Amino acid sequence: MARKKREFTTFNLSFLDIMSCGFGAVVLVFLIIDHSIQTVTKDLNRDLMSEVSLMEEDVRDGQEGLVKLRNTLSEVDNQMVEAKGQATRITEDIDNYEALIADLRKDGFTERSDIESLKAEIRALENEVKKLREAAEKDSGNSARTFVGEGNRQYLTGLNLGGRNIAILLDTSASMLADKLVNIIRLRNMDTAIQRKADKWTRALSTVDWLTAQLPVGSKYQLITFNTEAAPALAGSAGKWLEVADQAQLEKVTSELRKITPSGGTSLENAFLSLQKLSPLPDNIFLITDGLPTQGAGGPRGNKVSGDERQRLYRQAVKMLPRNVPVNIILAPMEGDPMAASEFWQLAQVSRGSFMSPSRDWP
Repeated sequence: MARKKREFTTFNLSFLDIMSCGFGAVVLVFLIIDHSIQTVTKDLNRDLMSEVSLMEEDVRDGQEGLVKLRNTLSEVDNQMVEAKGQATRITEDIDNYEALIADLRKDGFTERSDIESLKAEIRALENEVKKLREAAEKDSGNSARTFVGEGNRQYLTGLNLGGRNIAILLDTSASMLADKLVNIIRLRNMDTAIQRKADKWTRALSTVDWLTAQLPVGSKYQLITFNTEAAPALAGSAGKWLEVADQAQLEKVTSELRKITPSGGTSLENAFLSLQKLSPLPDNIFLITDGLPTQGAGGPRGNKVSGDERQRLYRQAVKMLPRNVPVNIILAPMEGDPMAASEFWQLAQVSRGSFMSPSRDWP
């Protein structure tokens, strides 16, 4: 009996072992299956996400393409609108031309007659241009000589350069060396060659060159220099008018100016008195100076001249001017002479001339 019991117990233990082994196997199989399912799921998810990303890119590309298409359509619409507008205008122009042609035909015009009339107009214009060119070559413009400023500039000055007898008065006093008194004193003590190259004096000579280049060919002129005394720039021509058309003589006159060294005081009275020696009297006067006079017809009373005295000397000199003659003033103002611009401007206004105070780079 006891033996049977032991056998039964042994049997029971074996059965439990078998059951345990079976359960373990099942668990193992389950784990294997679960791992396989997870691996497959991950692979499937990765593949699906890749496909989703590709589809999203396709959607973005599609949206961008849609925007481009819309923009293209807008441009095409604008082009169509412009084309329609141009077509409308062209159609209107055609209608207008056709109506004009119909009106011309009603008036008896034909295509041939119109062409012939246009040719006749062209020939008439060509003849007119030819005559103008011949006249320009004959007169050589309105100038006897040429003058080109620095940089080939052109100037609007307002100066009236006309007239039959034109007088140019050039101030050659010591103050024409510089704008400031200290520089005048310094240059006055230097060599004459250096004085002739002084900036202010060089500008005055360039102004004369510019004026003489603008003189009408058919007119006459006289160039008078003055400081304490007045004299013609060309020796032996006192009281005479010179021909602008004589270019060689004109070049000689301007070359003589370059031999002058500015010196002495200023007598406007003597300058204006010299005009009375010309016959006939000038009908246009140009005055190139830098300020009011420092003396009258005679020498100064002292070494210094006050502003009031200079103003009195100027007003006395103005009385010597020919009447009803324009006086054009080109003023290079000097330091310490504030009334000069006002006095000369009034003279230009009263005489119906012009007044200008040019910049340092003019002309």
